[in-house]
Amino acid sequence: MNVSDLVRQAAERDPDGVALVEHRPERRALTWRELDDAVDGLARALSGRGLVAGQRVAIVMANRVDLPIAYFGVLRGGMIAVPMNPRSTTAEIGRMISDSVSRVVLCDEAGVGQVRDAITAFPDGERRPAVVVDGVDTLDGETAFGAFLAEASGTAPAAPVDPEAAAVILYTSGTSGRPRGATLSHRALLANIEQVASLEHLPVGPDDVVLGLLPLFHVYGLNAVLGQAVRQGAPVVMVDGFDPSGLLALIRSEGVTNLPLAPPVVAAWAGRPDLREQLSGVRTILSGAANLDPDLAEAFAESSGHWIEQGYGLTEASPVVAVTLASQRDLSTPPKPGSVGHPLPGVEIKVAEGDGTPAAAGDPAQIWVRGPNLFSGYWPDRADGPDAEGWYATGDIGLIDDDGDLTIVDRLKELVIVSGFNVYPTEVEDVISEVAGVVQVAVVGQPDEQTGETVVAFVDIAPDAEERVVLESVEAQCRTRLARFKQPTRLVPVSGLPRSATGKVEKGRLRALARSQDLGL
Repeated sequence: MNVSDLVRQAAERDPDGVALVEHRPERRALTWRELDDAVDGLARALSGRGLVAGQRVAIVMANRVDLPIAYFGVLRGGMIAVPMNPRSTTAEIGRMISDSVSRVVLCDEAGVGQVRDAITAFPDGERRPAVVVDGVDTLDGETAFGAFLAEASGTAPAAPVDPEAAAVILYTSGTSGRPRGATLSHRALLANIEQVASLEHLPVGPDDVVLGLLPLFHVYGLNAVLGQAVRQGAPVVMVDGFDPSGLLALIRSEGVTNLPLAPPVVAAWAGRPDLREQLSGVRTILSGAANLDPDLAEAFAESSGHWIEQGYGLTEASPVVAVTLASQRDLSTPPKPGSVGHPLPGVEIKVAEGDGTPAAAGDPAQIWVRGPNLFSGYWPDRADGPDAEGWYATGDIGLIDDDGDLTIVDRLKELVIVSGFNVYPTEVEDVISEVAGVVQVAVVGQPDEQTGETVVAFVDIAPDAEERVVLESVEAQCRTRLARFKQPTRLVPVSGLPRSATGKVEKGRLRALARSQDLGL
């Protein structure tokens, strides 16, 4: 099956039911039939431009009704969707477009400026993709989104019937280093949707109204929220940006019953005196994308009357691996504090050493995952995917208790997760190292109540350079070159970096220092 078939099935079951809602600022709603027709139109328009199965289409959009049209339309045409954060920098967007060799870029006002600048900066001889813009006036050579849909003619292209065909490329870190494109097949995405849908206690049911706050360029929002909602035929209220009071009002006015969230939203709402009343119509609240502090979860439950179901996943697993709704427990009682729950049906996990040897009972070790929801490897050659026995080492450290529930202890990877988004230290270090007066730099993560983690940069400054000037230059460089969530919230000037006997920077010592009270953090 093609993932876009989920839309067609929903349209056949309930053609006049509401599928998507947005407020930008006027309310706009699409029925399942209208969504399915628009998906067909997008697929035909891409085919009319000469695209064929397997070619890539970048989607650089904020959460709006047209984003699911773009996503499912790309898949229905047999092409590969490449969702990107529309608030990434020009350099980041340019690198992903170039690396994926995207033939068309579908973008809106949130990312069109960076897309235009990125394509303009392409070197001579590099193929420039066609640009389709939504919500803003077009420039020469561009096409408006509505006009692009109007180009559709004939029948929709027949997507290859191949479950292993790539559906999405999502840029992530993998187990180390710079961002890489994780290749997710139709098989993997659909497997994870069905694994979640097979739970006795459904995270999303057909009678729910789902909050679409989590960005759809992230696998959590794309497959765990949008994919599951479409599978169940549940309408999604699309939201771009977080206004704590305004969002609560929208939840009540739209009758939202299902809230997939990330920890920063939980932190912003916890303790509000009106929270219990505002969320009185909500059935389920779920948190993922980053660890949720147990004390914060307890504070939220006290003020809202709802405990939060938690999950664990990763891009390479499409993404859900475990969730507290899968645990053997009475749902009238809260989840175990700190636990991310039991593996989904069809998903196997083990904690093992780096060579796959099982860890001793009670010892934390790296989490390995096996199941049909796993990715095919990294773009373009599907390298570094699951091993010959189907196991994939996640780079996360965890414990499995006697009930089979998983607790995340730490990360083997050095990446920092800010509000659920990956920050790759080498990327930030490369940007800072270009500043005059910087001898060397090391970037680590520090726990943060609001965002899960925050970025801290230890900067070794040349003895003959003025510290204030160098640090101001570093801040300016980061503002220009890095997306906001990647920018260090603290620059720590140091005289040399701690190194091991082999010369490697000891980031464990730096993380401990970043967490110490000596820094006043």
